[in-house]
Amino acid sequence: MRRMSFTKTIPAAILMCTLATAAHAQQSSCIPTGQPAAPAAGRAGRGPAAPPAPRASTIVAIPGVVSADAKLTKIWQQAGNSADGILADKDGNALVAQEDYDTVLRIDVNGKTSVAVANAKGLGSLSMDRRGRLYGAHRTERPGSTKPDRDAIVNAITVLAPDRKTVASKWADGMPLSVRPNDLAADGTGGAYFTSGCLFYASANGVASVAAEDLRTNGIAFSPDDKTLYVTNGASVVAFDVAGPGKLTNRRDFAKLGGAGDGMAVDTDGRLYVTTNAGVQVLDKAGASLGVIPTPRGVISVAFAGPKKKTLFVVGSGADDANGNPIREGPQQTAATVYTLPMIAQGVQGRGK
Repeated sequence: MRRMSFTKTIPAAILMCTLATAAHAQQSSCIPTGQPAAPAAGRAGRGPAAPPAPRASTIVAIPGVVSADAKLTKIWQQAGNSADGILADKDGNALVAQEDYDTVLRIDVNGKTSVAVANAKGLGSLSMDRRGRLYGAHRTERPGSTKPDRDAIVNAITVLAPDRKTVASKWADGMPLSVRPNDLAADGTGGAYFTSGCLFYASANGVASVAAEDLRTNGIAFSPDDKTLYVTNGASVVAFDVAGPGKLTNRRDFAKLGGAGDGMAVDTDGRLYVTTNAGVQVLDKAGASLGVIPTPRGVISVAFAGPKKKTLFVVGSGADDANGNPIREGPQQTAATVYTLPMIAQGVQGRGK
């Protein structure tokens, strides 16, 4: 167990985090959202890539979590970087960040969609606190973006609803936020933790700072009582005690994963649901693995929504056209698919995730 050290100056710590993220991106097949994606397979003059073979996605019962007769249902898909940072709104719909479309999209359990928030430039992830404030992580545009205002889009953490405002777009020294925020978790005090290689905090006073170093973060979530913060660290999960806004103590290794972790959700019993290439790995509140919910494709984000928050919404990386060929659009040459799964477990009430 370790306590956080803030003996380094903020600029030095930020530089170390940025370099660590870039190095990890070069070594790993699971590239953090804040890093440029590798070129799509089969794009460099060799024709389109062959459609991937279907993956088995038969559910194996996990007691108290999901029954063996539960079925994944594909309810929605769209080209581009069109669904990430998923969470539930107060009516049980799922909200997703659409980075390529600058939109918060609302998706109901049947796949019907509507725009929840428009003109949210570069929006890559969402969080909602217990007061119902919707937060967003905004990112500078990737190479290849065709947005006419791409140079004006900046890295920032904002409140999107009920009223819009910027939480933080600068470091304490006044310099612009130099990392592309990945995932985030609003803490209920007006601030939010966010990931981008290391772990950062956007405070209610308008500045961002390093909250924890020596990590390869992606997914992030609070425990049901908001007293513990979990972040993925490559193929593991790290836990911290929350001592106050932006103050974390008692860092410890919480669990091992079967692959690089991406998105994360929590249920009322404190179990964690972490997306990996194989599916959704379920961990009990002590960190023991209870099993994996297999999915038809690799998945990037997960949340409980629907009536009584007893439906698991899972965002798959990629989508296929009517002929079964991979859809590749936007700077990342990608697409997204959303699946739903009826659950025994229930999502945390009174907050988005």
